[in-house]
Amino acid sequence: MSARFAVALLSAVILAGCQDQQSTVVPQAVAMTEEALGHYCQMNLTEHEGPKAQIHLANFEHPIWFSQVRDAVAFTRLPEETDEVTAIYVSDMGKAARWADPGKDNWVDAADAWFVIGSGQRGGMGAPEAVPFGNEAVARAFSNDNGGSVVRLADIPDDYVLAPVEVAPMSMDHNATSSHASGEHGAHATQ
Repeated sequence: MSARFAVALLSAVILAGCQDQQSTVVPQAVAMTEEALGHYCQMNLTEHEGPKAQIHLANFEHPIWFSQVRDAVAFTRLPEETDEVTAIYVSDMGKAARWADPGKDNWVDAADAWFVIGSGQRGGMGAPEAVPFGNEAVARAFSNDNGGSVVRLADIPDDYVLAPVEVAPMSMDHNATSSHASGEHGAHATQ
């Protein structure tokens, strides 16, 4: 009887290990559509300027969307969010046409991105943003032009994303933003 129990226990452990491996498959980034709604605000993402984020959770078919990268980083640091995160993608603002149009499918894995924090640049919901770039040199150029410091995801301080902030009024003038391609690295007048 003891031998059967040992075999059953070993089989259960092996099966559990296989299930853990299956649940950690990294999903691909999903193109942002008109139907994508921000997780916290439940507003359409395409109606807001600045970089966006998507987080994929284990056992969920669709990603959850964020109107600001700052909010996505905060989500991952909240103790009450216990679902397993399988992937985080952020807008690569180095590939964005302009601040008002971060692109629907130019995603970079957040673990590979460079973030400019403390620049005073406001995100889609009016809070200071963690501006993501897929290329360190482009992030540093943005920082040189707009202030702030360049950090990796793990180095974004908790208080930068979790502390209360004063939210700036949102601009309705989408034509006032400049093109990244013009060499201005997303220079944008903040409110």
